[in-house]
Amino acid sequence: MNLETKWLEDFVALANTRSFSASARQRHVTQPAFSRRIRALEQAVGVTLVDRSTTPVGLTSEGQLFLVTARNLVEQLTESLGHLRGLSMANEALDIVAAHSLALSFYPPWISRLQKGLGELPTRLVAMNVGDAIHVLREGNCDLMLAYYDPFATMQLDAEVFPSFSIGNVNMLPVSLPDAQGNPLFSLQRDSSVPYLAYTQGAFLGRSVRMLLKNDPLRMKLRTVYETAMAEGLKGMVLQGVGVAWIPDFCIREELNSGRLVRAADANWDIPLEIRLYRCSLVHKPGVERLWRQMMKLPRDFLQG
Repeated sequence: MNLETKWLEDFVALANTRSFSASARQRHVTQPAFSRRIRALEQAVGVTLVDRSTTPVGLTSEGQLFLVTARNLVEQLTESLGHLRGLSMANEALDIVAAHSLALSFYPPWISRLQKGLGELPTRLVAMNVGDAIHVLREGNCDLMLAYYDPFATMQLDAEVFPSFSIGNVNMLPVSLPDAQGNPLFSLQRDSSVPYLAYTQGAFLGRSVRMLLKNDPLRMKLRTVYETAMAEGLKGMVLQGVGVAWIPDFCIREELNSGRLVRAADANWDIPLEIRLYRCSLVHKPGVERLWRQMMKLPRDFLQG
């Protein structure tokens, strides 16, 4: 097999732009020349990598798999050249994607605790929904993913390709604004009809709540009055006295301790979830490799706090 580095860089550019003309401009070549180079790459690899029947162009299943390898090879070559030129990569930031609620409330204390055990750890964090985060990780566009784990989720990750650490456990609690006596303004165990603040259909946490309510008569009590994909958005509406919502406990710890929010039902209605940190084993970025080795040496109770 005879592969040219520029072909790999061309392919990565095409995967990013989904356009032959835009990629050609980015790579400073004519579009016909760019197309010939992509064809040459496919011939060298022996499979069709690009689906040219769609607009914008897409990748075949083989192309999606090869993209991770191509990005890895280009990044490793860039890093090696940087080392040869005397450019230190020691302080290179790790790109992390995380579910919105984890980015806002879980990540800051977790990364602070981790750095106390491992030392300074430069990171760049981007919040997005879990489905998008999984897509970003699969395409090699981030170093690590912080997400809730659901063994029954439809978007499963191959454990060999995407190894993970369990770094925390959380309970989703049904909560309400308290009344003047400190009791829930809306109670799942008392009221016949309860205004319900729900996660939107595509939200990962919403699936967990729907699974809890699926075969329970309690769901007949709930009348949906508001929907959003973000736990922090539901929390804000609960604090306004609009209704009841299931919210991860780390998002509302301060409000529960101060009495600004109270449980709307007992612990039987809690939803346990696990939080995991994922990487792609096909990507061998030095900073990720180093972090992974260091984390493997830490005790489980330290990782999970």
